[in-house]
Amino acid sequence: MKLTIILLLCSVLLFNCEPPKENVDIHQENWTKRQVNISQIDSLEYGKSYLSIYSQIYSITQHSTHNLTAVASLRNISDSDTIYLTKATYHDTHGNLLNTYFDKPIYLAPLETTEIIIDEINTEGGTGSNFLFEWKIPKNCPEPFFEGIMNSTMGKQGLSFTTQSIRIK
Repeated sequence: MKLTIILLLCSVLLFNCEPPKENVDIHQENWTKRQVNISQIDSLEYGKSYLSIYSQIYSITQHSTHNLTAVASLRNISDSDTIYLTKATYHDTHGNLLNTYFDKPIYLAPLETTEIIIDEINTEGGTGSNFLFEWKIPKNCPEPFFEGIMNSTMGKQGLSFTTQSIRIK
């Protein structure tokens, strides 16, 4: 009887365990392939946008956090104009710079989207991480749209929510 119970418990533990997650970038963008020289383009409007991103959120108490996968979606919502993103920086909860994804202009064609993905196991941003995006667009062109998508799944439960950027310059 004891052997049966032990085998049953081992089976339950074995089949209910999730495989370890690898630190693999599922959407590794080669920013240098998207670089463009915009110094000769006249009359581009400059802007800067702020986007809140959450690598972690509080769960149950202020001393317990839940890790999230965070996606910064960078979108050109113009159906006719190419836009230029000149810089993307990622900052932690305390405002410290964690990563500069690009600091030379890249282009987004009309209605094109690219993404920056912060893996669930990367928690250095904390509960209040941020992105700053600098951009240039032709006159009368819609501003780029930056959206944060945070999600996590554990077992049969899932959690997801979004944030939207605001223009700060």
